[in-house]
Amino acid sequence: MQRRRFRFALLQPLRTAAGVLTERCGWLLRLDDDQGAVGWGEVAPLEQQQWFSCEDALTSLSDVVSKAQLETLLRDVPGALGFGLGAALAELQGVVGAAGTQGWLKAPVPALLLPAGEAMLTALEAAAASAGGLEGRTFKWKVATEADPLERQLLEQLLQRLPPTARLRLDANGGWDRSTAQAWMHRLRADPRLAWLEQPLAVDDQAGLEQLAALGPVALDESLDQRPELRRSWSGWQVRRPALEGDPRLLLQELQVGVPQRMLSTAFETGIGRRWLEHLAGLQAQGPTPAAPGLAPGWTPSGVLFSTDPEQVWAAAA
Repeated sequence: MQRRRFRFALLQPLRTAAGVLTERCGWLLRLDDDQGAVGWGEVAPLEQQQWFSCEDALTSLSDVVSKAQLETLLRDVPGALGFGLGAALAELQGVVGAAGTQGWLKAPVPALLLPAGEAMLTALEAAAASAGGLEGRTFKWKVATEADPLERQLLEQLLQRLPPTARLRLDANGGWDRSTAQAWMHRLRADPRLAWLEQPLAVDDQAGLEQLAALGPVALDESLDQRPELRRSWSGWQVRRPALEGDPRLLLQELQVGVPQRMLSTAFETGIGRRWLEHLAGLQAQGPTPAAPGLAPGWTPSGVLFSTDPEQVWAAAA
């Protein structure tokens, strides 16, 4: 198994209630078997503690390792490393890719990610002036980054501009308290354009999240990463970021059998991780509850590092 580091800056900083994300970095994995097949993976944790754990695990791995050893290892490693190893193994097994029954699927038209604060209005104006316009589009706005009265004013301006055919996701990244989240839900739950409030409360307030979900649509995100058992029990929408949550074959199986209310979202991947994200989003679109994936168009740079050809991505990271 070979490893190669990569790093790239986002085209603009992503400001959320949890902080500001300006770049992504990690490792690309290349797994060659004795039959000449190649499997590709990507490891890019968001949390610093996971970064060190992934680095230690990758350093300890021999360049020559059996598939059985990797299968055992990925059960206990951080989610980002589990994704990288599982992705490479799946490709070697022919579960996905050129040897798979469907090849690599393409994702449907994605949601547009709107920046936090007043910059949202400028981004919305640009979207309105684009060829796609606003009709029938899904928008995701990062909230809980400014004072609530200001964001409530911005929400009203946003709602005035969105056509009836648009869909709106509001992502608080766990930054609201219960009273604030309830106020937003009461304002929006009767609006047919509302898709959901995404992670409106902190991960440790599961009771509050369940109470809020009784009032209107709530999607979990960070809760699913920190409490993976909720992937089996949460009956509402789940925002799934495969590059962070471990072996992607598990989510692949869910989507293949048509498990509903799964939405695929980016963690800002290179072309290697992006193949998986688009494939899973393509599967989701064929299921019972198709939803625009969160691919964040316009936030990552272009170039060979983002190619659909893993050999080119690998060479670009050298």
